Amino acid sequence: MNFGIDTYNLENGVPVIKLEGEVDVYTAPQLKQQMISLLESGTKQIVIDLTKVEYFDSTALGVLIGGLKRMRERDGNLSLICPNPRIRRVFEITGLDKVFDIYNSVDDARTGIELVS
Repeated sequence: MNFGIDTYNLENGVPVIKLEGEVDVYTAPQLKQQMISLLESGTKQIVIDLTKVEYFDSTALGVLIGGLKRMRERDGNLSLICPNPRIRRVFEITGLDKVFDIYNSVDDARTGIELVS
């Protein structure tokens, strides 16, 4: 099983959860726990970096939707970095590309978040 998760902060303090490999029924709970930990610490904005994700299943999609819902309940937001056309297609097919703020790079996300703030 190929999976990695790492969290770091942008210069403006916004946390980025960087995922790598396969995000599926086995690994999605780690993502969920990381998002909950950040949310409980008072974070209003989270960025999920899917740049190095090779596989993404419906469980992972459900975790992201749940995270977005929790963030918005607290007047926050959850944004995605997803340059991979194959992974991005999942969001387009489900219509979730209209629900999530999706960026092509960390720089795009940084700029987009600063414009919203």
